[in-house]
Amino acid sequence: MATRSELVEAIVDRYRRARRDDKGRVLDEFVAVTGYHRKHAIRVLNRREMKPSSGKGRHLLRYENDVREALIVLWEASERLCSKRLKPLIPVLLPALERHGQLALNDVLRSKLMTVSPATIDRLLTEVRLVARGGQRRRTGMSSAVRRSVPVRTFGDWDDPLPGFVEVDFVAHSGTSSSGSFVQTMVLTDIATGWTECIPVRTRDSGNVIMAIKLARSRFPFPLRGVDFDNDSAFMNALVVSWCRSEDLEVTRSRAYRKNDQAHVEQKNGAIVRRLVGYGRFVGADATAALERLYEVVRLNVNLFQPSFKLQEKTRIGARVIKRYHPPVPPAARVLAHPAVTEADKERLRTLLATADPVLLFAGVRAAQEELGKRVDRRGLNARVDEPLVIDLRSFAANLKTAWKNGETRATHRRPYRRTKPWPKRPSMYEPYETLIKDWLKEDPTLSAAAVLQRLTEIAPARFKEKNIRMVQRLVKTWRMEMAGLIILDGDWIKRVPVSTAAAAAADTGISAFAALGNIPR
Repeated sequence: MATRSELVEAIVDRYRRARRDDKGRVLDEFVAVTGYHRKHAIRVLNRREMKPSSGKGRHLLRYENDVREALIVLWEASERLCSKRLKPLIPVLLPALERHGQLALNDVLRSKLMTVSPATIDRLLTEVRLVARGGQRRRTGMSSAVRRSVPVRTFGDWDDPLPGFVEVDFVAHSGTSSSGSFVQTMVLTDIATGWTECIPVRTRDSGNVIMAIKLARSRFPFPLRGVDFDNDSAFMNALVVSWCRSEDLEVTRSRAYRKNDQAHVEQKNGAIVRRLVGYGRFVGADATAALERLYEVVRLNVNLFQPSFKLQEKTRIGARVIKRYHPPVPPAARVLAHPAVTEADKERLRTLLATADPVLLFAGVRAAQEELGKRVDRRGLNARVDEPLVIDLRSFAANLKTAWKNGETRATHRRPYRRTKPWPKRPSMYEPYETLIKDWLKEDPTLSAAAVLQRLTEIAPARFKEKNIRMVQRLVKTWRMEMAGLIILDGDWIKRVPVSTAAAAAADTGISAFAALGNIPR
């Protein structure tokens, strides 16, 4: 607004002195720069200079401090409703408060409260709400204007698009903690063919996102036509959205908290990234370079030689959904079969297929995983730099027949071993007296834990105190559970203990007297 005011001051004299044709040209320039409507621009440029006010005709306030104080009471009594909900509540709430003596208003103040608008309520309660929130103003959503300018596309809106429309998502390599900085993988999946590109990104800023899209764009075997993002702030910002539109890429987004709107890329997040990289934490430039070397091999192995399913139709019969799929083929086969892909792009893909060796690519994947496995959950500054792994293709191909015997071969899924300090078991102070306590309990099974502690105190008064009662109770309970097991299994203890004593001991252990007496059949 300040810039517009300066522009008005700069051209208003030239506009007023100009002839009719010149005024039209000045007005066209003014409308193009400011974005004003043409009629509003004419009124602005023809507006007369305002004279300084003398202060004699000052407008009196209609809603003063008394209205504000009454509104505060109504706002608090309504549990701090918003102005649009508080306005229709005033005719109901105000008489109730007056009836019970909570408010005493005159007729003028009452009529003002009945006619106050929601906008005026917001203006009068602005400072009150700020203090009630602890001095913090409510923050608006980040890049909400950019997000609103991007249309929403759901999972049912694709309708078999041409190759080049991709879904984009981030996969975080943060391990068990999302704090700090860590490497992320940007995954781009084509809807029509399933062709997938993975680009590691060291930090989540807009510049790196644009560079990753540029790199992925150069690797796709066909030109990109559109990108479908989620609502991540790394995508929904003015820099990324404006750049995509300047490159003639159609920009859409999924619904918030609806991952099924990006089902194609979400499936690749697990089938490619998580299956090969795992869930460890990767930090630093070295880990980013190692991921880049892995994805350079994976993109050819997955897109040229890994078949994938593609949904053909989906039918709902009541609550049951029946899905039918096309025969599984690699994404490269779908690209070659699609009529919308140019013959030049298909020829380049055929050349790539003719020169790619699946065993060599698979060996490259395992070598890159070995390098990444040395960086899992390790800080980037402390990671050891090793020599690149040399692949012996002949021995690797020979080991494919017996590799299954070695178990898990992906180094990215083997977490580093962390030795924990062993805790030695300290001897119990009751061990020297354990046999003596058991003898006491065998002679008198009804002996309580307090009586046992009393006898121990008489034997060793310096060692046993009243505070040891809980531990003695545990020892007595353990012995009685052992005796209960003997009662159930063989009943030998019953033969040596009188009937009354056995029943009392069994009741103390939670077993009925009939079971203690052996009346339950074995």
